[in-house]
Amino acid sequence: MSRASVLIVSDDTDFARTVAARWQSEVQVPGITIVTSDLWRAASCAGYDLSIIGPTRDLKRASILAASVNPALATLCVADPKDIPLLHTEYPHLLLVPMQNGWARTLILLSAEALRRVDAVARAQDCERQALACERHAALGRYMLEMRPNVNNALTSVLGNADLLLLELDRLPSECRDQIQAIHTMALRLSEIMQRFSSLAVEMRLNETESQAETKTALSHLVSRS
Repeated sequence: MSRASVLIVSDDTDFARTVAARWQSEVQVPGITIVTSDLWRAASCAGYDLSIIGPTRDLKRASILAASVNPALATLCVADPKDIPLLHTEYPHLLLVPMQNGWARTLILLSAEALRRVDAVARAQDCERQALACERHAALGRYMLEMRPNVNNALTSVLGNADLLLLELDRLPSECRDQIQAIHTMALRLSEIMQRFSSLAVEMRLNETESQAETKTALSHLVSRS
C-alpha cells in the first residue's frame, strides 16, 4: 500500500496536535493535513483516504458533516459523548468516537482499520479492472482465432496474385512495379505475423493442457494422502 493521506478538520489546535503526535508513535504514519473550518471547503477532501472531524464551530459543523457523505472517503468524527446518539441518527455513515478517556488511542485504532478497508477496496477495484481488461483481451483473442482462416485465405489470394504480377513485371508500367513489390512484401509480413500468432495459440493450448494435468496430479496426491 502506498502512503495513506489523512485530512484533519478541527478548530481545536490541541486536538489536531494530539492526533498528529499520537500517530507518530505508530509503525505506519500517514501523510497528515490539518485545516480549520474557515479554510475547509467541500472539495478539500478530494485526494484523501481518510477524513477526521474534530471540534469545530457549530455554524460550520453541519455543513462539514453533511459534505462527508462520500463512499470513496472514510470519515471519523470525534464528538462529545452526549452528541453521539444524535450524530449517529443524522449521519449513519460516520464512524463516531466519543471524546472521553482514551479517545486518541481509539481514534488511531479505528483510523488504521478504516485505512486498511480503503486499501482493500482499492485493491479489489484494481483487480476488477484487470479482470475486465483480461476479458476484453480474451474476447479479442477468440475473435482473432475465429477469423484466422479467413485472414489466411485472403493473404494467400493476395500473395498468389502478387506473385503472378511479379512474373510479368516487364509488361507492366514502371510506376506499377514498386507498388506491386510493396504489396507482395507487406503480404509476406502479414503472413509471418499470422504464423507467429498460430504458433502462440498452439503453445498456449499446450501450456493449458500441462497446467491442467499438473493440477489433476496434485489433487490425486492430496486425495491419496488423505
